[in-house]
Amino acid sequence: MTVEVSASARVTGLSGQTLRALGAAGLDSRDVARVVRAALEEDFRYGPDVTSAATVAGRTVTAEVVAREAGVLSGVPVALAVLDLLAEYQSGAGPRRPAGDRAVTATALVPDGTRISAGDAVLRVDGPAVAVLGAERTMLNFLTHLSGVATATRAWADAVSGTGAVIRDTRKTTPGLRTLEKYAVRCGGGENHRMGLGDAALVKDNHVAAAGGVAAAVAAVRAAAPAGMVVEVECDSVAQVREALAAGARFVLLDNMPVESLREAVAVAREYDGVRLEASGGLRLANARAVAETGVDYLAVGALTHSSRALDLGLDAVR
Repeated sequence: MTVEVSASARVTGLSGQTLRALGAAGLDSRDVARVVRAALEEDFRYGPDVTSAATVAGRTVTAEVVAREAGVLSGVPVALAVLDLLAEYQSGAGPRRPAGDRAVTATALVPDGTRISAGDAVLRVDGPAVAVLGAERTMLNFLTHLSGVATATRAWADAVSGTGAVIRDTRKTTPGLRTLEKYAVRCGGGENHRMGLGDAALVKDNHVAAAGGVAAAVAAVRAAAPAGMVVEVECDSVAQVREALAAGARFVLLDNMPVESLREAVAVAREYDGVRLEASGGLRLANARAVAETGVDYLAVGALTHSSRALDLGLDAVR
């Protein structure tokens, strides 16, 4: 394990602490390193942090990331990655540090997925003040955004609690941040839909139109898809649900159906073994429970990733 971590540190520039945290979170270290480097590049592409260099150079600081409001935490391993990779972008930060080493000591005070209250400290950092302040905005951008996604997901999951239905995300994600946003959904108690176009098949209206019907589209995808791949079919009427099930589909997405139609679709689907149903479109937190109580297995909520409000967290100096 030590050898593997050391090798990964050389490849990614991430510390052993961060690599272990990312591994426990199910996040790919190379993907996270790529995203974090892109974020740091945005802050440092025009030059070093002039303000901090002029005011706090030579000082050390201990600071904590503190919640300003209640929510669900997500993104601590990503914040650790920011601290690891900061030295690559800080001009005048001293000699280049070995891969996997960092100037700032970080301690996670609360694990991701935890419900937090206003005033809770979630991460403590200690080190050169220039480094801590240089990392501040990038760390908080990730933490506030991902925690906002996790918090929204938790609200939806709580709304359908006890119904048997599960909240799932969609591919309506911020370009470049899909892996992290879908991780945040898991932190909030949701599940992930497909990660991309190639890990599951979803037959939608344009595919149906091109193929000449639901049955033709299902047959074409089944013939082309790898063995065992999930094939989901989008239906916007109960008649289409019947056609999809007769064609052998066992995963059906019920698109923009009213509650009455959802109940009818569920009753039709239960005549077949192993069918899973997913409601999508027109969903709101206020009607989530009513939709879940129709008997569908999943609620697909694009708003989790495309519209969640950032959770307010800030960095406060302790000493």
